[in-house]
Amino acid sequence: MLTDVDPGVRVRLGTDRVTGRPRGFAFAQFADPARAADAIRRFDAFELRGRRLRVNDADDKPPPRAPRPSVSAPAPVMEAFEPEGGFGGPPFRRNGGSRRGLRARKRSLRY
Repeated sequence: MLTDVDPGVRVRLGTDRVTGRPRGFAFAQFADPARAADAIRRFDAFELRGRRLRVNDADDKPPPRAPRPSVSAPAPVMEAFEPEGGFGGPPFRRNGGSRRGLRARKRSLRY
């Protein structure tokens, strides 16, 4: 099909790294830009095995995403709660670290 446009076309299929199955896209490298433009014109919106192909130039990039909204108000500060009689010990401190650090410690204990 692509060899009708350019007999020297090189095609690389995108495959899943884990399963090795095709991911549903491919990159085609043509000998010159005129042949690539002809292939885009001929095969964009072409129906193949019940599916419509979308063919475009690889240099076409989607529009940039809008920037994330910044948080203008600071996070509320949590004050320590202590009952009237107190706990009778040192104030509560969380020394667990981050979840990432906790996972790393768990992984190191496996072996």
